[in-house]
Amino acid sequence: MEIIPQFKRLISLLCLVFASCASLYAQSYTITKDDFSFIDLKHTGLEKVDAAVSSGKYEQAAALLLAYYQNKKEALKPNPAKKPNANTLQLADDILLHKFKPHRGYPTFDYGKEINWQYRPVKDQILTTFLHRTAFWESLGPAYLGTGDEKYAKEWVFQLLDYIKKNPQGAYADDKDFAWKAFVVSFRLNHWATYFNQFVNSPNFTPSVLMQFLKSYHEQANYVIHNYSDVGNHLLYEALHLMYAGSYFPEFKEAPVWRKSGIAVLNREITKQALPDGMQYELSTSYHIGTIATFLSALKTAQTLGIASEFPESYRNTIEKMVMAVHKYSFPDYTYPLYGNSFATNKETMLKNYQLWASVFPNNQLIAYFASDGKLGEKPKELSTALPNAGFYAFRNGLDQKATVMQIKIGPPAFFHSHPDNGNFELWVKGRNFTPDAGSFIYANVGDQENAKRDWYRSTKAHQTLTLNDENIENNAKVQKWEPNDNVALLSYTNPSYKTLSHQRSFLFIDQTYFLIIDRAVGSATGKLGIHFNLQEKSEPVTDEKNKLFYTTYADGNNLLIQNLNKDAVSLAPQESFVSYQYQVETPRPAFVFEKQKNTEQTSNFITIVYPFSGKTAPKVSLTANKGNNYNQGQIDVNITINGQTKHLKTTL
Repeated sequence: MEIIPQFKRLISLLCLVFASCASLYAQSYTITKDDFSFIDLKHTGLEKVDAAVSSGKYEQAAALLLAYYQNKKEALKPNPAKKPNANTLQLADDILLHKFKPHRGYPTFDYGKEINWQYRPVKDQILTTFLHRTAFWESLGPAYLGTGDEKYAKEWVFQLLDYIKKNPQGAYADDKDFAWKAFVVSFRLNHWATYFNQFVNSPNFTPSVLMQFLKSYHEQANYVIHNYSDVGNHLLYEALHLMYAGSYFPEFKEAPVWRKSGIAVLNREITKQALPDGMQYELSTSYHIGTIATFLSALKTAQTLGIASEFPESYRNTIEKMVMAVHKYSFPDYTYPLYGNSFATNKETMLKNYQLWASVFPNNQLIAYFASDGKLGEKPKELSTALPNAGFYAFRNGLDQKATVMQIKIGPPAFFHSHPDNGNFELWVKGRNFTPDAGSFIYANVGDQENAKRDWYRSTKAHQTLTLNDENIENNAKVQKWEPNDNVALLSYTNPSYKTLSHQRSFLFIDQTYFLIIDRAVGSATGKLGIHFNLQEKSEPVTDEKNKLFYTTYADGNNLLIQNLNKDAVSLAPQESFVSYQYQVETPRPAFVFEKQKNTEQTSNFITIVYPFSGKTAPKVSLTANKGNNYNQGQIDVNITINGQTKHLKTTL
């Protein structure tokens, strides 16, 4: 009977020891004069800290510095009246058990009792970089502030110090790809500033913890400024977060340097990354909006700090031009094509974006129109639009939900997120996107390891364009003709898709109703040619291989026919395809390819009709070439017969 009380005392003792781990971790750190070497002790409010340091009273100085931060207006205190939701509490409770959810595309993973910061449960470097951004800690703050329970603050302190201890620079051979990748470090700076304000008033956030936090934060900010990425949106985020760091912690001696460096990079990069038509040069619809947010956040922060003059008027004007580009690549429901690693958006999200933009540019009546869902401002004067530098073109017959809109991508070489997909398009009719782009599914490989899913989503054959032997193309399109306003509206371009084969594609928007697509494979290359078409996942198409056609069968009668009209031998075959609207979430969908062999150096053609129709039965379509028709010379003279009605089509490509 004596064993039970002894056992209980042992358990209590072990619990006490475990609960004290974070405190012991912090107390083992000795505060020295060097801990204040990067602090501007002449900063307003730090007079007592300066005096204590001068007197060699470093523990006292740290306590005074902590009191200074606790009294700043940004410092938060628990308010149990604002209880966090159940999901936030669950995530926070999981973190107490070292079960982290670094990325929303993945479930929670157990990183172990001792926390293995190098644990990589899946072969996706995005998950690992997100772990080292430490955004997964974000639920701990609301849990602590909304409950007042010190267990959340205690655990954050423990994990913070554990992270600092186990992830010094150079600790791992690949840490510049993960923990010490400047892009990742910049996000960590941004997140840590938030956590600092959430936990600074906790009794677990001791002077010792403060000094270790500041020392690490200072090191990381200096790391970013000396390790900027070369180009792209990563560089923009690094500059923005460094500007933030100098604003969040003006007590650092280098804070003005960080701010000025971030501003200088943003001022320089906006002239490089924003094309003359307003598009960001990675040619990703999602990342374009993210880039707007980055540039705009910097400007608003500068206004708050009273240093807006450090951004010239041209900076603000360029942001406005970038905003004006968005509606041109969007559909009437505010969604847009999933070009370049983009994921799906929705009208609610985009309305909020437009409303923010309208508050910054209140005199822009076009932005006001979209911000108010068409109730205010002025609607666009033109229907069909072009972003010629980006190579984004749109045919439209209206702006409302009844409209037909085809968004087309025929751009220049691009960076990072851009896919090899020139000639790709999405067709939206009466509220339905019949041919959504595949999207991304997963962003990156792990090191040099291949990722079959990533490679498929980036492949040309996953997009709606021409391939030779299913190989990827190069992007560098040149537009020959853009005439959007006639009864036969026309877009024609050439892309040097392969070394010995160019792809000439012409889109004809006929009577503001349907499309004729003329593809020409020009060059000495031989092999299997294919033009690919991907349908929406719920389309349940009917296929007629003999007549080289397929069509959707939506119950509401809003349907689409795609038919090859060649007289020579062309085959129709189904192909495997997927669509991914969210990261790591994919859905199989119907897809088809029209194929034929190119056995000589002669140019080979495909003629395809893309015909929206109402009802459940597809129209009967045929095409007859007249005497003056010559595809190779770009002279079009044909008769198109649809359900017995013939239209004479004559134009020059």
